[in-house]
Amino acid sequence: MVPLSKRLFAEAFGTFWLVFGGCGSAVLAAAFPALGIGFTGVALAFGLTVLTMAYSIGHVSGCHLNPAVTLGLWAGKRFPARDILPYWVAQVIGATVAAAFLLSIANGKPGFELSPSGLAVNGYGPLSPGGYSLYAGFLIEIVLTAGFLIVILGSTDDRSPSGFAPIAIGLALTLIHLISIPVTNTSVNPARSTGPALLVGGLALQQVWLFWVAPLLGGSVGGIVYRLVAGDPPAPPVVGEDLTR
Repeated sequence: MVPLSKRLFAEAFGTFWLVFGGCGSAVLAAAFPALGIGFTGVALAFGLTVLTMAYSIGHVSGCHLNPAVTLGLWAGKRFPARDILPYWVAQVIGATVAAAFLLSIANGKPGFELSPSGLAVNGYGPLSPGGYSLYAGFLIEIVLTAGFLIVILGSTDDRSPSGFAPIAIGLALTLIHLISIPVTNTSVNPARSTGPALLVGGLALQQVWLFWVAPLLGGSVGGIVYRLVAGDPPAPPVVGEDLTR
C-alpha cells in the first residue's frame, strides 16, 4: 500500500500535467499563426497527458487526475470512499497551480489580456466555442464522462489484456475532446474546469457548477453501468489501481 501522502502528491502532479499540457496546448499553440495545432492537436494533447501519466504514476495513485474518475471508480467498487475527498482536493490543487503557471507564461507575450474565455475555460452559452446551450453542455458532459469511466473500468479490469489500459484511456480522452470541444471546450473533469475558472473568474466561475455536477453524475453512471454489464471485480477493491498492469 502506497502511503496516502505520496498518492496525493502523485495526483496533484498528474493533474497539473493534464491541465498544463492540455489547456496549455489550447492557450499557447491551438491558434498560433500559420502553424496552429487546432482542435485536433488540443484533443491529442489531452489524451497524451493522461497516457503519459498513467504509465508514470498509475502504480502510485491509480492516475485518476479527475474527481469524476475517482467517484466513478468508487461506484465501480474499485476505490474506497474514505479517500475520495483527499483525492479531489489534491486534483483541484494541481489543476489550479497549472492554470497559474499557464497564465504566467501567457502574460509573457506583449499585449496579452485575459479574456472571459481565457485559459481554455469550460462553459456554455457565451463561453461555449460553438454557442451551445446549458442543456446541450449538461447532456454531453454526462454522456462522455460515463463513457470515459466505462473505458477506464473495462481496460483496467483483471480480465482485460495487460499493459494496454493507458493507451485505451488516452485515446478515449482524445476522442472525447474531438467530439465536445465545440460544445463546452470539453471538461469531463471538475478539477480541469475549476483551476482555470478560479483564475479567470467572472462568468467562467459562475458556470463551473455544471462541470462538477454533470461529470460527477456521468462518472457515477459509468461506474454503475460497468458493474451491471461486467459484474463486480473478482478481487477486493484496491486503492492504487495500476493502469499499466
